[in-house]
Amino acid sequence: MHASQEGNALYACSRLGLAADPRVRALAANLCSWQWPDGGWNCDRAAAAHRSSFHETVTPALGLAAYHHATGDPDALAAARRAAGLLLEHRLFRRRSDGAVVHPSWLRPHYPPYWHYDIGQGLWLLHRLGLLADPRAADALDVLRRARRPDGRFSGPSWTSARQPGAVDWGRGPDNEPLNLRAETILQAADEATTRTGR
Repeated sequence: MHASQEGNALYACSRLGLAADPRVRALAANLCSWQWPDGGWNCDRAAAAHRSSFHETVTPALGLAAYHHATGDPDALAAARRAAGLLLEHRLFRRRSDGAVVHPSWLRPHYPPYWHYDIGQGLWLLHRLGLLADPRAADALDVLRRARRPDGRFSGPSWTSARQPGAVDWGRGPDNEPLNLRAETILQAADEATTRTGR
């Protein structure tokens, strides 16, 4: 299953006040039942993969977190937290085997993320679940802090291409307001969480 598609649908419906619709409940239930044992999801059509894809994991986890916030559903929260645990095992962007960066594109926040993973998406999930104080998030938070430009704003590339053009112009570079707002929200929440926990 392409869980990122259902995840995006669940996120949008939950944020737009449609979480009580039986079709939305079915989306949440399906995502929970499709979750892999390691906490993520994978859409490998050949079934050759033996671990989850971060690209395919972060979006359904965000959808389930939004659904939990809208409904209080404990299964959705548990599934989202398992997915967050998978990201945290990798400190959001590192291989477990040697600590190397999985892919350099993961270190640059993008907006909109569409179905792609990067540290901005991973940190946004942790923020929505109240997990930014987890010490395993520290490396990714440091990368995001270092991405701040001298003018105090953030910029990042777009996932759009000639083959997959964007439907909306969100702005480029530091003019991408949603990217700036998301990055500032994450860092402010992380600072507050650090103050609360004393870490």
